[in-house]
Amino acid sequence: LKQVFNKDKTFRPKRKFEPGTQRFELHKRAQASLNSGVDLKAAVQLPSGEDQNDWVAVHVVDFFNRINLIYGTICEFCTERTCPVMSGGPKYEYRWQDDMKYKKPTALPAPQYMNLLMDWIEVQINNEDIFPTSVGKCKKGLY
Repeated sequence: LKQVFNKDKTFRPKRKFEPGTQRFELHKRAQASLNSGVDLKAAVQLPSGEDQNDWVAVHVVDFFNRINLIYGTICEFCTERTCPVMSGGPKYEYRWQDDMKYKKPTALPAPQYMNLLMDWIEVQINNEDIFPTSVGKCKKGLY
C-alpha cells in the first residue's frame, strides 16, 4: 500500500475545493448525486441557476481524482517490462507528443506514457486561465 501513496509514483494528492465556496457546494451536490444510485444523465445535469463552466470544472477535477486513484491501484502491475507499449488493445497504440521533449509522436512504455499524461492533466487543472479557482471566472466557451 505504501507504493500506491509514494509521491514519486503516479499517484497524486486529490485536488480539493475550498470549503465555503460555491464550487465546494457544487462538488458536494455532484458527489451526492453520483453516490445515490440515480441515473447518470440526471446526475451530471446542470443544477438550475449554476454556471455551466463551473459545473464542468468540478466534474473534470473529480474525474481526474477518480482516474488517479484507479491508476494508483494498478500501476505496480504495469511496468515497463510487462507493459512496453501504451495501447488500447491490439489495434491501437498511443504515442506521446508534447511539443517540448517529444516533438513527434513517440512510442513509450505504458507507465512512462501515463506519468506524462497525468503530469500534463495536472498542469491543465492547475492553470488558472483554464480552471480559475474564483467562482464564475471560467472563460466562456472554454468547455
